[in-house]
Amino acid sequence: MKVRSLGSVALALSSLALAGCQHRSQVSYVPPPAATAPVATRSQAPIERIPAPLPSTRAPAPAASTDDLLGQPISIEVGLASWYGPPYHNRQAADGSIFDQNALTAAHRELPMGTTVRVTNLATNQSVVAKITDRGPFVEGRTLDLSLAAAKEIGVYRVGVTKVQIEVFAHPGSDPEGRWCVQVGAFLDQADAIQTKNDLIRRYPTAKVIEFSGPTGFWVRINPVIPRRGTAESIVAAIHLPDATAWLVRLN
Repeated sequence: MKVRSLGSVALALSSLALAGCQHRSQVSYVPPPAATAPVATRSQAPIERIPAPLPSTRAPAPAASTDDLLGQPISIEVGLASWYGPPYHNRQAADGSIFDQNALTAAHRELPMGTTVRVTNLATNQSVVAKITDRGPFVEGRTLDLSLAAAKEIGVYRVGVTKVQIEVFAHPGSDPEGRWCVQVGAFLDQADAIQTKNDLIRRYPTAKVIEFSGPTGFWVRINPVIPRRGTAESIVAAIHLPDATAWLVRLN
């Protein structure tokens, strides 16, 4: 991928006045048992699949819903869905809650936290209603990460990755104004995350970059001082790294 000159990109980024935030404490990472956990190596390569155990007979905990599911969805998206569970069970999700792999939840990069979605497996026509409580997946080509329970509900658990339709429903009140950032990968190895952070700092000295232990691996992120979507989109357009992908991510 062509890399812009340091001078031109630094000039483009200088108006963004980026600010960092404090590091979170690092957490020991244990690789997941399934190939569909939403983390990637520095090259964003898929994780080797490990045979999954038989599904549990335990009934999944229902997702609390206050959204109106009787009306028409406000948007519909089609993309690839995967799932995640161990070792992220009982760890903090991106919305501040504790991730429960047995609850009907999901991770999406751009939908507001707390959004209700109806996810339909286009191969089997099975559907599940879930809440967006996390951010991801940070793997090229994927749109949604389902919790373990939600994946079992619609037949994604065994296949790992499949095409789904995502129907998005409006909250009873209006959603808060979005706060946006740029995420550059989620890494299995903290050393890869730190290296990517250092690469960004060298290439784009006006951008203050943060690295921290996220809900699904080690995350590298750029937060604008004024976290508007347009500002974050400008950062995405300006960043070109040969071994990492930049995603537009909503914070709230």
